[in-house]
Amino acid sequence: MQIHRLPSHLANKIAAGEVIERPASVVKELIENSIDAGSTSITIELKEAGLKQIKVTDNGAGMSEDDCELAFSRHATSKIKRDRDLFHIKTLGFRGEALASIAAVSKLTIKTSRGNEAGTCLTLEGGKIIGRTKSDARRGTEMTVNELFYNTPARLKYMKTLNTELGHITDLLNRMSFAYPNIRFQAYHNGRSLFKTSGSGDMLQVIAQVYGMSVAKKMLHVHKETLDFHISGYISKPELTRSSKSYISTLVNGRYVRSTPLTQAIMRAYHTLLPVHRAPIIVLAITMDPILVDVNVHPTKLEVRFSKEKELVKVIEDMIQSRFQQTTLIPKIDQTKVKKNEQAHQQTMSFNQFIGDHESKKERIYEKEPAFINNTKTDIKQKPKLVTNEHSNQLRNDERDKRIPDIYPIGQLHGTYILAQNEKGLYMIDQHAAQERIKYEYYKQKLGEPKKDIQTLLMPMTFEFSKREALFIEQFKDELKEVGLYFESFGHQTYIIRSHPTWFPKGSAEEIIREIIEQIIRDEAINIEYLRDEVAMLLACKRSIKANEYLNEHEMMHLIHELRRTKDPFTCPHGRPILIHFSSYDLEKMFKRIM
Repeated sequence: MQIHRLPSHLANKIAAGEVIERPASVVKELIENSIDAGSTSITIELKEAGLKQIKVTDNGAGMSEDDCELAFSRHATSKIKRDRDLFHIKTLGFRGEALASIAAVSKLTIKTSRGNEAGTCLTLEGGKIIGRTKSDARRGTEMTVNELFYNTPARLKYMKTLNTELGHITDLLNRMSFAYPNIRFQAYHNGRSLFKTSGSGDMLQVIAQVYGMSVAKKMLHVHKETLDFHISGYISKPELTRSSKSYISTLVNGRYVRSTPLTQAIMRAYHTLLPVHRAPIIVLAITMDPILVDVNVHPTKLEVRFSKEKELVKVIEDMIQSRFQQTTLIPKIDQTKVKKNEQAHQQTMSFNQFIGDHESKKERIYEKEPAFINNTKTDIKQKPKLVTNEHSNQLRNDERDKRIPDIYPIGQLHGTYILAQNEKGLYMIDQHAAQERIKYEYYKQKLGEPKKDIQTLLMPMTFEFSKREALFIEQFKDELKEVGLYFESFGHQTYIIRSHPTWFPKGSAEEIIREIIEQIIRDEAINIEYLRDEVAMLLACKRSIKANEYLNEHEMMHLIHELRRTKDPFTCPHGRPILIHFSSYDLEKMFKRIM
């Protein structure tokens, strides 16, 4: 077999296959070049979802005639000059492949000028320059890509519907506008407006323009600075979720990136605040020294590698959790016809104002003995004692900073929901979810205490496992011993266990042991913290009051009191809401007492 050098046009097509996957890839590369050129306004015009035409016009620095021609050569770039530049990349485009790759699979026209002289107009087809003229002196660049993939028909076969391709472009524009809220983006499809931002520099305004005002109103601002990282952005309240993680946007030094560790950190920070299989809406802009991030991992630059990944993950997780600890997260019932200014007034009323209204009010405070200490469904029935001594004021001061306001039960609906009130309106409380949260945090604390005590069983437990499970048990036998589980082989994939850790709750040991084996297979490691969390959820659910259990006033008040002492009193461990608030204004509006 004879070795030969690939023709340049074929090499460019191969490179295009790595960089240019679909019309959105072209839009991405062209916008990145416009941003790197210092543009403050970028207009994208599309025909047939970009397959027929993509035109990107900016007001950036533009290029000279010589640079314009050189820009379409492979590995031509203005952004990398020496080896060390590869480890200190501050621009979006830098690989020197994008323009050559785009030109190789399209019919392309570029008009560009630096504004101080006549501009340059080049026409290319299949990567070759076929026309060269002068253009006007308007500062900036206009790039028109026609008939994408016209000379690679096999690529066209893999294109999806026009709506799908347009969806990818819209998603890209969303991310770009989040990363650069100071740039005015405008996009048109077949002559009709598709996307527009103001370029005001306000990220929350961009979120409203992308996702809508109702989403923007439920976003919380976050901010954190360390020696290595500067992080700012917006996170959705737990009540605002989506069915996939695709609404999580992480931006690193102005570049949208996909990072599994960062996404996992965000999901851990929400933890029990989210329902199962739901994800938040997130926009986080992370700035760091370019030397700490490698953006040259993948041709499309979507994946990056962090040199201080563990530290960054910890900062993000702590930042989000801290923000939630400072916020009241009780969902409010929105009335669509409420006047905008009155809505804004309701949403900006702070918890501190509310507390100020209550400082002179007398309240009944109960002793801090947990209502669930005996671990039975009827524990809540124990009557709490009124505190009438000097400790009452201290307890009130301790609870003043809690995020659940002072509310007083007035009844129960269907033996399931506690109805409570204060001068701000009506609150509905899911009694099962409330006690589930109380018990979950109690068990989580108890199970997390550093105990390595082993409980010997009177009757050994016998397990039969599949061949695959048995292989993992043998592989992790030493690690299992470390956590107090001794698997004694009994032949034919059968094992005997004669003891287990004391933190295993009575009656649930077999279920937990099987969960441990499933977790080992899934993660190829033992994660005891995860298992304890799962056990705490299991116990909390099983041992909490259920629906159709009627409570008296003392029992309802005590449940609310215990809920206020929890760390996260707004959702059950599975992410369902515990409280919902109907403001006095909402109620009066519903009953037409105000118009």
